[in-house]
Amino acid sequence: MTEADSIRVLVVDDQDLVRGGFKAILGTYEGVEIVGEARNGAEAVQEAQRLKPDVVLMDIRMPEMSGIEATRAITGNPLLARTRVLVLTTFDIDEYVYDALGAGASGFLLKDADPDEIVAAIRVVAAGDALIQPSVMRRLVETFVAARPRGGWGSAEAADARRAALANLTDREREILMLVARGLSNDGIAEELFISPATVKTHLARIMAKTDAHDRAQLVVFAYETGLVSPAGK
Repeated sequence: MTEADSIRVLVVDDQDLVRGGFKAILGTYEGVEIVGEARNGAEAVQEAQRLKPDVVLMDIRMPEMSGIEATRAITGNPLLARTRVLVLTTFDIDEYVYDALGAGASGFLLKDADPDEIVAAIRVVAAGDALIQPSVMRRLVETFVAARPRGGWGSAEAADARRAALANLTDREREILMLVARGLSNDGIAEELFISPATVKTHLARIMAKTDAHDRAQLVVFAYETGLVSPAGK
């Protein structure tokens, strides 16, 4: 892989040692180029606009501007349409997951993930896929299910619409939806089902159209809300 083909990464964290560690370790991986760093959200937005990286590794708790605010500013900038944000944090707290996804983050990993996992996540989001670490996905879903009122969210008509949408899915689409709910990436689903990532993307586009979901997180909620999968099955 040439330097021009490398995934260009901006590292954002308010701790010098953390930034230095990421730069030293991730920069040793083939196909990953650390092009810059920032110590707070405001700098992250500034550097993203200047460098136009493929992926921003974003901390959440930072001075001046939080990682959530910076993520929202970056993903909302049409000039950075090709830049993806991968949130890294020590805080496995559901509120942050919701906020990060709501701000447009393409992925969410805990900082205790090993370097191979982080690089794999960088490659997943750089390819245009979304990723949530399975342990975080489980917490997110379990919180959602625990908070769900009896009979599910919304009106009876909304519940009927969800059931109808589920019934409209093909067997293969249901299978892929279940794997999405388990937290698998497109490549992971392709490997599991012995199909190409391009075929997975085609199926996902159809599933989203049929379920009226806008992103992967909404697909996961749909899968649990309709009973296609359950926390006990994790």
